[in-house]
Amino acid sequence: MATTPAFDMVLFGGTGDLVMRKLLPALYQAHKAGLLHQDGRIVALGRKNLGREGYLAQVQEKARPHMEPGFDPSAWITFLERVDFHKLEAAEPGDYASLAQRLGPDGERITVCYLATTPDLFTTICEQLAAVGLNRPSVRVVLEKPLGHDLDSSESINDAVARYFAEDQTYRIDHYLGKESVQNLMAIRFGNALFEPLWRHEWVDNVQITIAEELGVEGRGEFYDKTGALRDMVQNHLLQLLCIVAMEPPATLEANAIRDEKLKALKALKPFSAEDVALKTVRGQYKAGAVGGRPVPGFHDEANIPADSRTETFVALRAEIANWRWAGVPFFLRTGKRMQERLAEIVINFRDVPHSLFENPAGQHTANRLVIRLQPEESIRLYFLAKEPGDAMRLQSTHLDLDFQSMYKVRRADAYERLLLDVIRGRLALFMRRDELVEAWRWVEPIIENWEQSTVPPKSYTAGTWGPAASTGLLSRAGAAWNEEA
Repeated sequence: MATTPAFDMVLFGGTGDLVMRKLLPALYQAHKAGLLHQDGRIVALGRKNLGREGYLAQVQEKARPHMEPGFDPSAWITFLERVDFHKLEAAEPGDYASLAQRLGPDGERITVCYLATTPDLFTTICEQLAAVGLNRPSVRVVLEKPLGHDLDSSESINDAVARYFAEDQTYRIDHYLGKESVQNLMAIRFGNALFEPLWRHEWVDNVQITIAEELGVEGRGEFYDKTGALRDMVQNHLLQLLCIVAMEPPATLEANAIRDEKLKALKALKPFSAEDVALKTVRGQYKAGAVGGRPVPGFHDEANIPADSRTETFVALRAEIANWRWAGVPFFLRTGKRMQERLAEIVINFRDVPHSLFENPAGQHTANRLVIRLQPEESIRLYFLAKEPGDAMRLQSTHLDLDFQSMYKVRRADAYERLLLDVIRGRLALFMRRDELVEAWRWVEPIIENWEQSTVPPKSYTAGTWGPAASTGLLSRAGAAWNEEA
């Protein structure tokens, strides 16, 4: 793959957790693979006057442990030569003037301003960047989630950003869209004759999308108590994965052609009435339990969580898409903290054969399933029935695997690495367009409002399990069950 154009990667919130755990390791991997232009610079911004040496000491302490496996000391040394530090207070105009002077005049270089800060600073930062000319066409701004707390606040942020940056300069990031297996889902659907004829309500019984975490709120209690799983995960990650599964084939792979089809899928989602919220959603909160054999506290025992907090740490819901392709097919979405294991997957459960000639295998799924695993390891597995060896015509469930690690020996880019390279190269296909974000917020808001008005508390579940029993009931009413096979 060719290297990027010459660039300046400007990291707002440069001393923060996201930069240290994700962004710098991703840029290091791209550097080690020879994908970054030799004249590409990384400028981290922070409020303290650390100086370059002080900042590099923090990088060594906080970012270096996330560079494994395959750490290369010589590549690390040359990577650090790219890294600089600049002191900047978000509301201080003079700091932006000196930043602009440091970056130099507009030329053929691309400038990426990655806003790894809280969203309440987005407006101020964009305004100050524009004031010193750092909103010119060669500048791109990356916005991290959560982009607002509801539709109104999201639109307020987007309006403010749009005053200074055009839509094609604005990259709203969702790192799940950068995962290799999500890209492969599009390849499987639109590059093969095998699946597309079956990718519709006549042949699909239900679709399940799960993002489960073993971790709790991890010191982010104050933030999480104001956010919750619905805003933090469903409104962005889960709905974006739903769009990739449900969208119609785009005319081309051009960014707006793909995003147009995703938008149509979002617009086709059936809105929730108050009755729907009661019948088709489950919200939960974890209580003390054990994860991986280690005891963990309950949500109300976490730091900065009020004793009476009703913020959800678990969501399961049944969505439906009102169009010809998906009419009547339930899409089950599930996410939670302190779950039994870390897992992200998409499961396409196909309908059973109209009439079986064979005795069903005891205790086994009999219908075909396509399981796209996003984490912890990326893979695609197709389940089907085959005759087991012997004289009897007895079937057993088996599967075909596409294991990316064993199949492809080439290095695979991490999601953040792929997305950062796409920003530098000006590729928008894997980033959310503003109208997508509007429709996502519009769909989840009735759920938020009904939960806030309800006197019914979230259902309790023990840490280290798969969530409240009501989540199982949500599927059993549709004659389905969550996929929980390894």
